[in-house]
Amino acid sequence: MADFDIDDRNAPKPVDPASYGIDPVSGKFRHPEATPYTEGPRPVKGSLDYFEDKQYISNMTVEGRWPIVLNPGVSHQFFADFDGRRYMYHYYRTRLNVYDITEPRNLKVILEKKFNPGEDFGATSIAYNPDLKKWILFQSIEVARATSAAGLTGKYGDPAQIAGYMTKPGFRGFRVFELLGPTEWRKIAEVSTSSLHPKGNVQEGSGGVGAPTYFGGKYALIATAPDNSFVRMEYPNYVYSAAQQIYDVEDPSNPKLLDTWWVPGQRLGEEDAYRKWRQYGNRTSWTGARLPIALAKPIEQGGRYGYTAMGGLGFHVIDLADPHNMKTVGSLDLPLSVGGVEGDNVDASLVEERGLVLVNGYPMNEDGYEPYKDVYIIDVRNPARPEIIGTFPRPMPPKDAPYADFVLRRGKFGPKRNGYYFQPGKPNPNVAVFPYNNAGIQIFDISDPKNVKIAAYFVPPMKDELKNPRSYTNPCETLVVEWDRKLIWGFTNSGIYLLSTPALGAPDFSGRI
Repeated sequence: MADFDIDDRNAPKPVDPASYGIDPVSGKFRHPEATPYTEGPRPVKGSLDYFEDKQYISNMTVEGRWPIVLNPGVSHQFFADFDGRRYMYHYYRTRLNVYDITEPRNLKVILEKKFNPGEDFGATSIAYNPDLKKWILFQSIEVARATSAAGLTGKYGDPAQIAGYMTKPGFRGFRVFELLGPTEWRKIAEVSTSSLHPKGNVQEGSGGVGAPTYFGGKYALIATAPDNSFVRMEYPNYVYSAAQQIYDVEDPSNPKLLDTWWVPGQRLGEEDAYRKWRQYGNRTSWTGARLPIALAKPIEQGGRYGYTAMGGLGFHVIDLADPHNMKTVGSLDLPLSVGGVEGDNVDASLVEERGLVLVNGYPMNEDGYEPYKDVYIIDVRNPARPEIIGTFPRPMPPKDAPYADFVLRRGKFGPKRNGYYFQPGKPNPNVAVFPYNNAGIQIFDISDPKNVKIAAYFVPPMKDELKNPRSYTNPCETLVVEWDRKLIWGFTNSGIYLLSTPALGAPDFSGRI
């Protein structure tokens, strides 16, 4: 069993509120240099004492709004086209909605489903398999992400509680489904990622973490901690440190594990490597995978390299030429940014045309109580020497806002994920669309990676449809883009927004799919 009574000499200490906030000379917000993970509000001087119900918009048009909030903060989406109609699946764990968005301004809810206690609609990816002529859905099934969600006091608390958490019966891995229609699917495989007890009632490891990477062909990539040795996770509210796996899914009803890759130090028994981490003993950083390896091009179509941000363990380029033997080609330490998640999202859609990837972490603490999370542009044209060549500008409030920095709007401020690789259509290589929590949706012109500019934005109200007293913390954490129809869907705590912008081009409302 894991020993979490580790050396915490690098753990950041609480920060004096007087040491950060709006700088009286420059007028800019100063973030703390390092902070522990802290739940709850920490307003600074100048913070609003109310939740703003005003919205701000520039170079964008609201084409529609629906007062649907599936979950405060984060939710997930994927798309499927059937018989000339487009469907969007909107879900988070115990709830799933399916919308007909063929006519995007006329969103129709065709399914609302709540799952029974103990059931979970896990992080999902979907792709059309041309050989089978079927839509195939891969779904990660993970243990409770936060130890508090399992009724525990925290990872560094009672060891007996953690032992119970790690040996709790249940399935840990991923499931594969065949879509029979827009609201019907059939399970065709269930694969445990537990390397020691794949068919046992008590399995080891985390199960699948994040939506699997699957393009409809021979291979699928999964993030997982495959057994209880993968526990070198500094983050105080999660046990496992996820590695990366690749499966042969030429027959999606019978996936076969090919290889597992991880950063030295993630496993028990790798103490020498573990003690060399910059994050060693800090009890704050996310140290492990947050998402599976990202691909610029399917392996079976000639794609060779995969890209991953392993939380605070850096950015890595992985050679997948031999899927049975994944190899590290190049690595890059991301700028140290404790707390929050230092490395989460990897957008590899620019690699083929421009040799670039976008990488970012995201904030965990409210009210700017952590280092700011940047979006980095990394040049991977030489896969052995990835290099940060650009950084996105910090979004700033419009002049008529009653605050000088978005931190003062309350809640969390900073980027999350800019949608997944399975968004329909071909991404614009010169435009990036990101959710920024309390700064809404920000559109960036990245044509010059050394001089990125904000091209448009939409900042929704902070007030929400759920009346949840905590939902203000991350009011806009999720979006997806229909690149083929040049439409943006924003999922906020004030509802679903359909948006267009000249930065993407003229939107297509024809209903032709």
